[in-house]
This record gives sequence, structure tokens and C-alpha cells, in this order.
Amino acid sequence: MDKLQGKVAVVTGAAMGIGRSTAVLLAKEGAKLVVADINEEQAAETVRQIQEVNGEAIFVKTDVSKSSDVQNLIETAVDRFGKIDVLHNNVGIALGANVVETTDELWTKVIEVNLAGVYRGCKYAIPHMIRNGGGNIVNTTSVQALAGFEGWAAYAASKGGIISLTKQVASEYAKHNIRVNCVAPGTIDTPMNLKVFEEAEDADALRDTWNKMHPLGRFGKPEEIAEVVLFLASDSSSFITGQCIVADGGITSKAE
Repeated sequence: MDKLQGKVAVVTGAAMGIGRSTAVLLAKEGAKLVVADINEEQAAETVRQIQEVNGEAIFVKTDVSKSSDVQNLIETAVDRFGKIDVLHNNVGIALGANVVETTDELWTKVIEVNLAGVYRGCKYAIPHMIRNGGGNIVNTTSVQALAGFEGWAAYAASKGGIISLTKQVASEYAKHNIRVNCVAPGTIDTPMNLKVFEEAEDADALRDTWNKMHPLGRFGKPEEIAEVVLFLASDSSSFITGQCIVADGGITSKAE
């Protein structure tokens, strides 16, 4: 359990779901963690779980839609631990609407958090990684970047943009020994998706529909995505960069 021994990892959106599971797993593998989120109470629980497995972690309250917050996050990580080896740009919000019904306000909010949050993380972390001789960036996109789902125009656009940005940044900074990849989950049992069901007219019917979309017949678990992030963040994937690893329970394998 030492794939990241001596490494420093920053995980955004680490208060719950995929972010929390990833932060705890990276800590188990030896990394020192910087837990970033806007939810202080839940982030404190993530830090507690990391400490419970004998890991070291600090919390930095961060709104990724604000450049000043992300800059502070990265600088705090470097000030505390001396470097950044791994950045998991994981924050995401799910606000649904088709393209006609999407308001400017909804569009801007989703893009600013989901896509621009990744841009800001890369922008402020990469100079430190260059000085440190390299690093790994893993971005969380979504299966919705690869297949159309009704009613999620801004979300799909933001997640598709993450894949394109991942490839561009990977190409540009490979010469600095910085690898950049992304993971595209299918439906995962996270608080974000639970909120979608809570707001649905018929939650049971929606869950059944989404289950059937996955050939494996079920939602994924945050821990399953965390394992993919660990793979991409570690030397196990040392010859992989600019790629999108799909972990979707088989959604995109289905014929149209």
C-alpha cells in the first residue's frame, strides 16, 4: 500500500462521493492530502477518515469557480507540504435542463464550476509541478461527454470540454514530465446523483431507467472510480497521458 509514498495530492470536491473516496484511497497509498471543498463539515469528515487510516491531511475551503480560491489552495498545499505531485480536479455540479430551457445563469454556473474549475486547477498547479520535475493531473469528466442524455445540455458541454482540455494540456506539458488524464464515470452512487433522484417526479422509475442503461445492471460505487484515479495518479500508468478512461458500467459499449 505505498504506490504514492512520499507524494502530495490535492483533491477538489473531496467532501463526499468520488472525491472523498479518492482522497482516502490516496492517503492509504501513502500520499499526504489536501482536501478542498466548499462544504466544511463534510470535508472535516473526509480529513477524519484519512486520519483514521493513519494518513495526513489538511482542509482548504475552496470554491473552484473563483481563481483566488484555487490559487490559495495550491499555494497553501505547497506552503504546507513543499510540493504538489498529484492534482485530482474532481468538483462537479449537476444542473439539468435542455438547451432551449437552459438559462444564461445556469449555463455560466455549470461551466464555471465543472470546466473552468479544471482550468484553474491546472493553471495554478502546473508551474509548481514543473519546478518539482513533474506530476500527475487527473480530471473527472463524465460518460455524458461521450453519449447524449436528454435534459443535460450545460453539464454535457462542460464534461466534453474537460476531455478536450485534458488532451491539450497533456500534449503541451508532457515535456515537463506532467501526465494529464481524465476518468469518465457512468452513474455513480454519490450525493450529487441522490439529489437528482430527490428532485425527480418519480425517483424509483428514474433509478430503474438509469440502472437499465448500464449493461452491468447497477450504478457504480465511488470507491470503484477512486481506484481508476489511483491508477492514473501512480506510476502504474507511467506511459499513459492525454487519455479518457471510461468507467461506465458498459453504457458506451451499447450499440445505438
